[in-house]
Amino acid sequence: MKKIVIHWSAGGYFPNEHDKLCYHFLIDKNGKIYKGRYAPENNEVCKIGHYAAHTGGGNTGAIGVSMCAMAGFKNKNSVGHYPITKNQFEATMRLCAELCKKYKIEVTQSTVFTHYEFGKRNPNSTSAGKIDIIFIPPYPWVAELDVGSFIRSKIKWYLTHI
Repeated sequence: MKKIVIHWSAGGYFPNEHDKLCYHFLIDKNGKIYKGRYAPENNEVCKIGHYAAHTGGGNTGAIGVSMCAMAGFKNKNSVGHYPITKNQFEATMRLCAELCKKYKIEVTQSTVFTHYEFGKRNPNSTSAGKIDIIFIPPYPWVAELDVGSFIRSKIKWYLTHI
């Protein structure tokens, strides 16, 4: 595996069967981690129906990690009834650090990023226009364009503490 794409599910606080098809790992509001239907290795070579299709145009070699949250999100002032929780966010960052260590993935902008960042870099993909992740409710001071850097900094911190 070569990269990690971080998402929010745009759903409730717990994974459903569809979520488990789309992501390799899902984190609920309490920080509990669930495995998706497919192992990360299924995304080494993506074959229709046999991999986690989490990032349109960017699934090959990519681990999909999603926080179960953000249904009803409109903007930072209207986050819906399922905002990302601090426990959930921190558990996600720790999991990403563990995955980086296991798969020897260096934490850079091109190897660990949000679905939003991927869409911005790939405007002709079906990921263009995705908004996960442009706001982190437990850390509301992090600006939209700084979310990816903030996430990578958190993951690097966890890497030094696991």
